[in-house]
Amino acid sequence: MTIKPEEFTKSGLNFAVSFANTAFDGIERLAVLNLAASRSLFEAYASNLNALLGAKDIQSFVDLQKGIAAPSIEKGMEYSRNVIAIATDAKEKIAKEVEVHVADTNAKVSGMVEKALASAPAGSEVAVAAVKTAMKSANEAFDGLNKVAKQAAEVAEASVSAATQATIKATTAAAPKAAAKKAA
Repeated sequence: MTIKPEEFTKSGLNFAVSFANTAFDGIERLAVLNLAASRSLFEAYASNLNALLGAKDIQSFVDLQKGIAAPSIEKGMEYSRNVIAIATDAKEKIAKEVEVHVADTNAKVSGMVEKALASAPAGSEVAVAAVKTAMKSANEAFDGLNKVAKQAAEVAEASVSAATQATIKATTAAAPKAAAKKAA
């Protein structure tokens, strides 16, 4: 198996193009999400302001605020979930592409090293073994780092999800208490 330098260059270029396409796709999805959220926020603001201006007394004003708060918080949480989903999707696509690229490059380099080591002079078995061990260690280190990165991403996603749920619960519980204090 003969590997030409052009193959490494082409492989790297293909990886860069794939990475750029994934990044641009994520950016485009975020832009669409942000435009939709901005439009929704403006429409809700105008509607809520009109409703609040139409309040006849303090109690109806407080009731309107309470009714407005929960949907606004839920929209904010939905926006956060969408941003996380877009980022997670991009991260997974890039991680998969990196894995494929590294495996391909590793196979090519291993083939070249094996070919070079096969033609090594007699008595260089120790050096050949050292090179093979170094390659194996590097591959294991990459696999370990990849697993740690995946675990860290899973922990971060779980933390964001837990924080989102806690915020929703806290806000839902705090809204009736705040309304009761204002009414008293």
